[in-house]
Amino acid sequence: MIPLSVLDLATVTTGSSAAQAFAETTETAIRAEQLGFHRLWVAEHHGMPAVASSAPAVLIAHVANATSTIRVGSGGVMLPNHAPLVIAEQFATLEALHPGRIDLGLGRAPGTDHVTARALRRAADLGADRFPDDVVELIKYLLPLEGPPSHPFANPGHGYLPEVWLLGSSTYSAQLAGLLGLPFSFAYHFAPTLVDEALAQYRSTFRASILLEQPHAMVAVSVICAPTSDEALWLSGSSALSIVQMRTGRRGQLPSPEEAAAYEFTDDERSMAREAMSSHVIGDPASVLQGLRDLQQRTGSDEIMVSTRVHSHDARLRSLELVASMWELKAPVNQTHRSDETGADAG
Repeated sequence: MIPLSVLDLATVTTGSSAAQAFAETTETAIRAEQLGFHRLWVAEHHGMPAVASSAPAVLIAHVANATSTIRVGSGGVMLPNHAPLVIAEQFATLEALHPGRIDLGLGRAPGTDHVTARALRRAADLGADRFPDDVVELIKYLLPLEGPPSHPFANPGHGYLPEVWLLGSSTYSAQLAGLLGLPFSFAYHFAPTLVDEALAQYRSTFRASILLEQPHAMVAVSVICAPTSDEALWLSGSSALSIVQMRTGRRGQLPSPEEAAAYEFTDDERSMAREAMSSHVIGDPASVLQGLRDLQQRTGSDEIMVSTRVHSHDARLRSLELVASMWELKAPVNQTHRSDETGADAG
C-alpha cells in the first residue's frame, strides 16, 4: 500500500465559525497522525465563507506544534498572491521550528475570485505568467549556500529547506514540476479529466534535480467513507449543495445534509453536482477501498491524498478512521501530541 495523506480546508459549516474550524483542523491532524497518515496539508483560499484556511503558514505552525511526527504543509500556497521572499521566510521559519516535517506546496491559481485576487496583489497584473520564475527564485532563497551570500535576503532562509511541491489541475504545472525536478500533486478531486495526461507529461518531462532524483506524484481525491453506502451518500449531500451554491454565485458555509435533502435542485443543478462529484469516492469501506485501489492503479501515483468535506466533524474523523483501517496504515512509533498546549483534544 502506498502512503495516504490528508487535505484539510478548515471547513466552516453552517452554524459554526472559523475558530471552530481551526480547532477541528487541529484535532484532525492529531487523529491523522495517530492513524498513520503521512502528511496533512491545508490550502490557501480567500473570500470563501466555507473555507477558513486563508493564511496557511499560520495554521501550519499551529498544527505542527500540536503534532510530532506527521508532515504538515500547504496544499497549497498560491504563489502569485505573494512575493517569493515572503513565502521563503515563512516556510524557512516553519522548517527551523519543525525540522524535517514541513511541506511547501505551490500553486499558480489565485485561490479566489478575480476581485479578491486584485485586492490581494494590489496590481492590475495578477502575476501568473511569472510563476516559473517565482518558483525558482523562492527555491534559491532556501537552498544551502555553497559560498558567501551574495545578498542579505531570506533570513531565515538558506539551509532551512522544506519539501517543495508543485500543485496543479492541468498540464502546465505538471510539465513545470517535471522540468524543475520537483514532486507533483494533481488535483483530481476537481479536475479528474486531465489526470492521465498531466501525470504522463510530468513523468516524461522529469529531470533529476538536487531536490528529487525520481518523479514522485501524488493524487488528491475527495473521499467520504461511512459504515454503509447509504449513509455516505447522505453525507455527500453537503458537498453537492455546496458545489451548486458556489457555481451559481451563492457562496456560503458548508450546508448540512439535512439542508441538502430539503433543497429543491433543478435538473441543471442536479446535473452540475453529479458531474462535479463523478470522481468522488463515496461509499462503505469495501467500495472506498476498491475506489482508491482503482485510482492508484490507473494513475500509478506514489501517494494518495484524501479530502473529506462533510458537515459533521465526527463523521469526518470516522471516515478517516475507516480509510486508515482498510488501508492498513501503521501508526508511527514514539508519537506525542501536545493537546494540552494547544487546546485541542485528540478525542
